[in-house]
Amino acid sequence: MSATEGIAQVSTLATNTALTAWNFAGDFLIIIVLVSVLFLYGWYVGRGPFVAILLALYAGYAIYVAFPYTSLLPTAPALTALLAQAGVYLGLVFVFFIILRRVVVSDFLYVGIFGLIALSFFATAFLLALAYHIFPVAAVYHFTPPVDLLFAPKEYFFWWFIAPGVGLFFLAR
Repeated sequence: MSATEGIAQVSTLATNTALTAWNFAGDFLIIIVLVSVLFLYGWYVGRGPFVAILLALYAGYAIYVAFPYTSLLPTAPALTALLAQAGVYLGLVFVFFIILRRVVVSDFLYVGIFGLIALSFFATAFLLALAYHIFPVAAVYHFTPPVDLLFAPKEYFFWWFIAPGVGLFFLAR
């Protein structure tokens, strides 16, 4: 094999690897962005407020499910319905975040870097599971097939739903 053929093979391998990595990043871009935002929040603001957000996601969902006025929210067009439902949920999460930040969550807890990354991923998975199974996101945004495989099956919803709580149980001290 000549040097030119060797360079051509290396170039082909590098191109294929770069395209594969780019396709992977594109498929999971929403996960990468959400994990990064949550991680940076936990890193810069602190572990206490980050844990308060995780717990507020659960509390907001509990109240959202029991919210008696969801039938009054708009159902069409799809984007308006999604924004109305997500707005109610995020409003409830915000209220519970304020309550938990004032009352429950301590700044003296310890979550390491690995734990923060894992909890950021679990919170992202929780939010994507809600997007798939609770909110009408599918009418507005089409996820990629690899993301669909992870979050679309109803059997996985429970596991993605409990992931942040289990993560907190094992990773926060």
